[in-house]
Amino acid sequence: QTDLNIWKDTANGTNVEEFILLGFPGTWQFRVSFVVVFALMYTLTVIGNASIIALVWRSSNLHTPMYFFLCNLSFLEIWYTTGVVPKAIGVMLGTSQTISFSVCILQLFFLLSLGSTECFLLSVMAYDRYLAICYPLRYSSLMSSVLSVRLALSSWLGGFLAISLLAFLTSRLTFCGPDVINHFLCDIDSCLALSCSDTWPVELATFLISIIVVVASCVVTLVSYMYIISSILRIQSAHGRKKAFSTCSAHLSVITIWYGSTMFLYVKPSAQNSLDLNKIVNTFNTVVTPLLNPFIYTLRNKEVKLALGRAFRKK
Repeated sequence: QTDLNIWKDTANGTNVEEFILLGFPGTWQFRVSFVVVFALMYTLTVIGNASIIALVWRSSNLHTPMYFFLCNLSFLEIWYTTGVVPKAIGVMLGTSQTISFSVCILQLFFLLSLGSTECFLLSVMAYDRYLAICYPLRYSSLMSSVLSVRLALSSWLGGFLAISLLAFLTSRLTFCGPDVINHFLCDIDSCLALSCSDTWPVELATFLISIIVVVASCVVTLVSYMYIISSILRIQSAHGRKKAFSTCSAHLSVITIWYGSTMFLYVKPSAQNSLDLNKIVNTFNTVVTPLLNPFIYTLRNKEVKLALGRAFRKK
């Protein structure tokens, strides 16, 4: 009966106006365990990233471009995971499994824009570390507060503008049925898999924008770290090399995690066949990575740990 209805909708040209998110199929106990994990990770993500913002705001010694960019990243991570987890919990509990077409496109635009902004922010942070290590005496003049604000603002504007065309093209696709998305969020691959119209323009736009945003920002990051590593290796003392590397090791850990999963999801000429595998990688990208970032920066950064210790001693 379901297949017959789908066939009738397709024959009549009826467009799907809402989708059903499948989430993680399984028993009730299995889905509840996922809900508990997602809720716990979301809470820790919000608390951890908000704590970094508050700590930088309260500690005058952290009022530097490096921590200004870190605050932007933490603020982004809060919204990035907020755009996914609350809806995903509703999907897995069965209380909010439907999503309208317009909200689906809005979620897709919001998440991809924040993801693009993160790529730009990470490349800007790599450039900042390049200036700090390769030109330590001129760093304060090269990376002024005005320039750091402009770079952060450009990252946000560039991220949202880059995805505008892709979101528009996706909104023009026709969906005749089925209306079940094998995911807990709306992503490009799921939309392409369900569309009954020509998806080639969207696939091409996705590939080109991914090259521009992900690969280009990754190249900037890699080139910056090539110069950073070269400069560190020229330092004579072992203590000096260790101190220089400690200023960028946290950022290096974050970009390795982020770019690895992002390139798997988006830098490809066409949609992946395995939507289940995309679902797992998306979980890591949208839930796990935002949680790891505050812990990586606090555990690997001596200045943040000292500021955190002073804050607790004052209390």
